[in-house]
Amino acid sequence: MPDLHPSQWHPARDYPSSQQPHSPSEEEEDDEVKKLPPFYSPRPIPISRDVSELDINLSSIGEPRSSFHQRNHNHNHPNRNHDHDSHSETGSEHHSELPGLVSPQFTPPSTPGIQTPSVLNDSLHRLPRGVPVDSSLQNGGCGSKKPKLLEKLPEVNCVVRARIPTTTGTEMFLHLYQNSEDNKEHLAIVFGNQIRSQSLDRVREGETEMDRLIRGAYNGRLYPGRTASKQSEAGEAESSRQQTPRQAQAPMVRIHSECYTGETVWSARCDCGEQLDEAARLMSLPNPSTGQPNGGIIIYLRQEGRGIGLGEKLKAYNLQDLGNDTVEANLLLRHPADARSYGLATAMLVDLGVSDLRLLTNNPDKVRAVEGPNRDIVVRERLAMVPIAWRKGGIGGIQSEEVGGYLKTKIEKMGHMLQMGSDS
Repeated sequence: MPDLHPSQWHPARDYPSSQQPHSPSEEEEDDEVKKLPPFYSPRPIPISRDVSELDINLSSIGEPRSSFHQRNHNHNHPNRNHDHDSHSETGSEHHSELPGLVSPQFTPPSTPGIQTPSVLNDSLHRLPRGVPVDSSLQNGGCGSKKPKLLEKLPEVNCVVRARIPTTTGTEMFLHLYQNSEDNKEHLAIVFGNQIRSQSLDRVREGETEMDRLIRGAYNGRLYPGRTASKQSEAGEAESSRQQTPRQAQAPMVRIHSECYTGETVWSARCDCGEQLDEAARLMSLPNPSTGQPNGGIIIYLRQEGRGIGLGEKLKAYNLQDLGNDTVEANLLLRHPADARSYGLATAMLVDLGVSDLRLLTNNPDKVRAVEGPNRDIVVRERLAMVPIAWRKGGIGGIQSEEVGGYLKTKIEKMGHMLQMGSDS
């Protein structure tokens, strides 16, 4: 496949965006190959339209451009006219379907950010509708079950924090926690730089300024030669200018339990990887009022397989292939249908200074469980996590017989608040 010379990819200087209106004569002029000196090799392909890897391969073997362009346009962009505004909002970035070898979903490394490959339409650029909830009321939108809660919250301590630049340009801060309940390393993925860990910032006996910098207990940003964890007045002013403005609304929070199969090995048995991606994408979307990312927190708990561990989870998969659903498989292995707990998540959120939140979940039990034994945190809204395939009429997302049965079981047997065919 011929390479495109980097200098030819400047959208504003050489080639106008394919989403900008122009006359047919301008399109013909745009598609004309520029004459370049002989040291430019190989010759570039016009990019006044979306160019996919498949497009380049076919054009290199001599298929007429006009017929292929029309077929490729119709196949990859069925909602092109409807999505015109969405394309314009993303600037000069072009979105095209990836080759079929990317399978089965964009989980990871395509998270997080507004450029997660997907079919574009308006619903991808707005948050799901929030449903007000109040766990203090019997009919407060939190389901009828009362989950078992710990009598008091566990002790948690943020050991280290580090800035993580992502593949889409969005930055997040990864916080690693230790706790009094187990030896696992639970995580808080924080989007935005206004949310701070109290236990991380606490001064520790005998530590130096370099110790604080290394474990991430600093203000502002790190840079070569920095020696103090607190910035000078000039540095603080610059840091305040760069900080994400605090949102008037409660922050978005996703409580996510580890799923090695769905997040790492592309399993189509569940929608866990898709939900993790979607939470990160929503937190990276620009806020209409500020232009800055929405921000939020993903609490990543190490409780694989709804709390039964990876080995038992794989046994449950075999039982599912023998005809049992996900709940029946756990029960046959003498495990609860759901062995997870959320006390650690509540304690971590309290450490991060969160008092109220908007929870990304379909699980009503999570609303009460995350609030803690004394309503240490208040969930104000529940934001539905609607599967992409349902929202897009079967275009994109996870599509398999297994995930269909999995979602059906979650709705019918686990009380998840989700309706087939619902939209966000």
